[in-house]
Amino acid sequence: MQIEVTRDVFRLAQVFTISRGSRTEAQVLTVTVTDGGVTGRGECVPYARYGETLDSVAAQIEGLPPTFDRDALAGLLPAGAARNAVDCALWDLEAKRAGQRVWQLAGLAAPGPLITAYTLSLDTPEAMEAQAEKNAHRPLLKIKLGTPDDMPRLEAVRRGAPKARIIVDANEGWSAPVYADLAPHLVRLGVDLVEQPLPAGADDALLGMERPVPVCADESCHDRASLPKLKGKYDVVNIKLDKTGGLTEALALRDAALAEGYKVMVGCMVGSSLAMAPAVLVAQGAEVVDLDGPLLLAEDREAALVYDSAGVHPPEAALWG
Repeated sequence: MQIEVTRDVFRLAQVFTISRGSRTEAQVLTVTVTDGGVTGRGECVPYARYGETLDSVAAQIEGLPPTFDRDALAGLLPAGAARNAVDCALWDLEAKRAGQRVWQLAGLAAPGPLITAYTLSLDTPEAMEAQAEKNAHRPLLKIKLGTPDDMPRLEAVRRGAPKARIIVDANEGWSAPVYADLAPHLVRLGVDLVEQPLPAGADDALLGMERPVPVCADESCHDRASLPKLKGKYDVVNIKLDKTGGLTEALALRDAALAEGYKVMVGCMVGSSLAMAPAVLVAQGAEVVDLDGPLLLAEDREAALVYDSAGVHPPEAALWG
């Protein structure tokens, strides 16, 4: 079995800002696994928040033994970006060998299109209102917040898009007092969900705190091992393949979270259609879908995912799976 790791850069359509910083491009790793003349592909986005770099993740992948299968992968790599790209490439490889789609191999129902959130990056209230007006036709907007002075931004977005559903992502940027002050206003402004309001290491403050709007764990939830620490703090878990370490664990986390009474959100890092493709399978039936990565890009893969009024469509075999 041959594994090749390449670095790809996709320009963003505009500067993308969250509470931790800004970027103008998506830097990803593409993994190609070839065995017996058949090739599978996967993509990951190394994330500095979790101590990952392009170099460190590439080194993890390049350090894999010459022969292994998908069942053995969890014992070879920790949950994270490296395992994600390899796991998804192996699923793609298996599907091509079998002459079936990945959803068939996984025993899933045939996937359909899904309404996805569209993300408005953190900016001044005036700029965010303009972004909201431009995208007010979209049914679901996700607002990047996470500063101590977010109320004007939230009000501005609601003015700009009075009919859209709104979810808020603080990216760990609020303190407990800031969140407590904002919570009633989230209700007043019709916010459907608030994502990771407090830092993952300080989210015990959510215990016993009123949650008038459902609270979603993102940075606090990586894989199934995260679930015991979420009790009493969160109502929803955000499943991202770059956190779970691939489609295999993402499907297992989805089932475990639902069994424990959580609702499910499926999200993404800013990557190409190749990264979103397996996540579309996980997102079937999810409470919230946030797979807009390609919509934020100025360029994408060949055979890219289709986005239209019905949402994001499942991938064609030419892309993945």
